[in-house]
Amino acid sequence: MEDRPIGMFDSGVGGLTVYKEIKEKLPYEKIIYLGDTKEFPYGSKSKQSIIDLSKKNIEYLLRFNVKAIIIACGTATSQALDEVKSMYDIPIIGIIEPTVNYIKENKKYKDIGIIATRGTIRSNTWEKELKSKIQDIKVYNKECPLLAPMAEEGWTQNEIATLTIKEYLKDFPKLDALILGCTHYPLFENTIKKELKNVEIINTGKIIADFLSKNLCSNKNIKKEEQVKKIDEIYLTDTECNFVNVANNILNSKVNIKHVKI
Repeated sequence: MEDRPIGMFDSGVGGLTVYKEIKEKLPYEKIIYLGDTKEFPYGSKSKQSIIDLSKKNIEYLLRFNVKAIIIACGTATSQALDEVKSMYDIPIIGIIEPTVNYIKENKKYKDIGIIATRGTIRSNTWEKELKSKIQDIKVYNKECPLLAPMAEEGWTQNEIATLTIKEYLKDFPKLDALILGCTHYPLFENTIKKELKNVEIINTGKIIADFLSKNLCSNKNIKKEEQVKKIDEIYLTDTECNFVNVANNILNSKVNIKHVKI
């Protein structure tokens, strides 16, 4: 069985919502997590900047001989995935395609909302993917630039979070589902559910975990015989941030981080 680790990167702490779901699904896999906190936020950067940053992140993770790389970032997925997939001979998985396939195969939704960073919404990648695979679907987009910075500060359950979510969601029509198109946004899931009752809130981290589990199993790349949990490694490009405090709350455990220059 394949014993190499899985690589994963995000602009900050949001990717840990994906990390958490993968660890619950694949507890014996080792993960190398890179948070590019020095360059946070990605959502306001140009497409070329996102591509360049994604390449740097991937090349750093390749030093660990990873067997797959998860782009645990909605902005990087929407603007850099196609480019980097053509450059590297390793599976690179973003959050959009598996989520669209999940909706197509399991749901009969016609009205879907998407909240994401400004860069992701302006790329229109979610809407194009959904409409290319699901007939007659209606897509409603909303850029929510304040949410990722608030998540990095740990402001996800306070009154400011409630008022911000209410403002962002107020203009949506009746929806079947809402896609959390940024991996920071599951940190606001409880608040969002209070505003959008009877609407499925789609957390891409859970879908990625299911997709990865099936993909690795089909390629016999999960080391199951040796049931030993590995020590994951978390690297940040800037440690002068609130990452550790937020990460401890997300994972319900203390995390050890290492500073890295890439």
